[in-house]
Amino acid sequence: MLDLLVIMLERVGTIVAVAFILTRFRFFKNMVHQDRLDRKQEMTAILFFGFFGIIGTYFGVAFNTQTLHFNSVSIELTMDEAIANSRVIGIVVAGLLGGYRLGVGAGLIAGIHRMSLGGFTAISCGVSTIISGLLASAFYKRGKHTKPVAAFAIGAFAETIQMVLILLISDPFEKALSLVQTIGLPMILANGIGTALFMLIVYNVIGDQEKATAMQAQKTLRIADQTVGHLRKGMNSETALAVCNILFRELQPSAVAMTNRTEIMAHVGIADDHHQTDSPLQTHITKEVLRHGQLVVADEMSIHCVREDCPLGAAVIAPLKLRDETVGTLKLYYPSAKAITDVSIELISGLSALLSNQLAIAEADRAYQLAKEAEIKALQAQISPHFLFNSMNIIVSLIRTNPDEARRLLTSLSYFLRQNLMGTTMEKVTLEQELSHVKAYLEIEEARFIDKLQVHIDVDPAVLQETVPPLTLQPLVENAIKHGIRDMERNSVVRLIIRDVGDAIDIIVQDNGKGIAEERRVLLGAEKMESDSGTGMGLYNVNRRLLMTFGNQSALHIGSEKDKGTEISFQIPKMGVAV
Repeated sequence: MLDLLVIMLERVGTIVAVAFILTRFRFFKNMVHQDRLDRKQEMTAILFFGFFGIIGTYFGVAFNTQTLHFNSVSIELTMDEAIANSRVIGIVVAGLLGGYRLGVGAGLIAGIHRMSLGGFTAISCGVSTIISGLLASAFYKRGKHTKPVAAFAIGAFAETIQMVLILLISDPFEKALSLVQTIGLPMILANGIGTALFMLIVYNVIGDQEKATAMQAQKTLRIADQTVGHLRKGMNSETALAVCNILFRELQPSAVAMTNRTEIMAHVGIADDHHQTDSPLQTHITKEVLRHGQLVVADEMSIHCVREDCPLGAAVIAPLKLRDETVGTLKLYYPSAKAITDVSIELISGLSALLSNQLAIAEADRAYQLAKEAEIKALQAQISPHFLFNSMNIIVSLIRTNPDEARRLLTSLSYFLRQNLMGTTMEKVTLEQELSHVKAYLEIEEARFIDKLQVHIDVDPAVLQETVPPLTLQPLVENAIKHGIRDMERNSVVRLIIRDVGDAIDIIVQDNGKGIAEERRVLLGAEKMESDSGTGMGLYNVNRRLLMTFGNQSALHIGSEKDKGTEISFQIPKMGVAV
C-alpha cells in the first residue's frame, strides 16, 4: 500500500504541473477573475478538464486482482484489472472553479472514457467520475476561492465515493473488496493532496501575476506623477535630465537617455563619458528609430556606438512623438539583451506614450499662452489630472481581465486627448467632430460608472456638418456627469439632443441629478465663481465663446429643479445665416 501511495504521488506531481500551464489560458483567467465564461470559453474549459481527467486515467497504474501486480494502463483492461489513478483531480477542480456545467461536463467526458476501457470496475468508476464533478460543483461559490484544506477534503471525499461505488456496483464483490483494500487509502490520500496542490499552485501563480501587475501600475503612475511637472515645461536639457534621473532611480537600468532629433539631451548612468549632453547622437539604431518612429530592442551588435569600447550592452529605444511626428527618443540601456523582458518592453512603450502626451500638453500650454484669448485657449488645453489618472487606473485594471476593452478605452483616451489639443489651434469644428469627442469622453466615463450611467444621444444627421467653437459640447456633458449625477447610486441619465429647427439648431444637455441652487444657477455662465463644488469656469468659457462667435441669441440657458435635474441649452444659426 505504501509503495502504491508513493507511485500515486509521483504521478500526481506530474499531473499538477498542468496547473501552471492552465494559468496561461485566457478562459481560465476569466473564470478566476470574473466567474464568467462565454459559450466558446465554457466549451474550451469543459474539453480541457475532461481531457485532463483522461490524462489522469492514463497516468495511473493498472492493478490485477488475481496476480496483485501493478502494470501500465493499456487501451483495454482485462476483467481482472482496475486502475489506480488521479482522474478525480481534473474533474473536482473543474467543479470547484467553474460550477455545475464545467464539473458535470468534464465528468461526463472522463467518465465515459473510463467506461470504454473496460475492466470489472468500468461502470462504477465511470459513474463515480460524473458524481465527483457534481459533488465538487456543489462547493462552488461565485467570487470566492476554495482553500487548499477544503480542496483536499473535497478531492478525498470524491475518491471515497468512488471506493464505495466500487464495493456496491462492481462484481464479484470479493474482487472489489480486495481492490479497495489495496488501492483505496493511497488513492484517497493522493487525489486529495493532488487537488489541494493544484488549487494552491493555481491561486499562487494568479496571485503573483496580479501583484506584479499592480506593482507595474503603481510604478507607472508614480513615474507619471513625478515627470509631469518637468515635461510640462517642454523638452530641453534641464527637463530631460530631471526625467532621466527619475527613470534611472525607479527602473534601475544601466543607463537612461533622452534625445531630440540631432543631439543627446540627457544621459544618466554608465557611458556618460562620451554620451554627453548636447553631443551628437552616438548610435545608428537611435537614428533608425527617429526615421521610422517605431520602438526597437537593440542588442550589443546592433547598437553600433561610435566608440568601440562602449560598455552599453543592450537597449530599448522608444520614439517620443508630438502630433504623430517623432521629435526624439527615450532610451533605457541594460547589461545584455537577456535583461530585457516583455514586461520591461511594455512598460517602456507605455512610458514613451505618456511622455509624448506630456510633451503635447506642454506644446498646448505654449500655444494658449500666445493666443489672443488666453483665458479661453487655456481651458481648451487643460486636461484634468484626476480624469487622466482615473482613466489610466481603469485601463490598467482591465489589462489582465479584458485586454480588448483596455485597448478600446486606450484608443478613446488617446482620441480625447488629441481632440483637446487640437482645440487650441482651431477656431471651429463640425458638430460631427464634437460628437466624436463627446463619445470618446463618455466611453471612458461609462467604464468608470459601469451600470450606473445611462447616456442617450439624439442627433439629427442633417446638421452634423454645421460648425461650433471646439470644446463646446464636451464641457456641458462633463458638467452634467461631474456635478449633476456624481452622487447618484443608480438610474443616472444624461441626454444630449441636437435638432434642426429651421434656420437654427437647438442643442440641449439634460441630466436627472440633484439640480442647482437658484442663487448659483442665475450666475452660472455669466461669471466665474468660487465654491466647494467648482468654479463654473467650464460653463463660463463655453458661454463666452458662443457669444463671441454667434452673438447674444446663442447664450446658454440653464434650467434646474432641486432633485429633478438640470437642462442646459443654446441655439446656433446654420451656416450662411446672418447673426
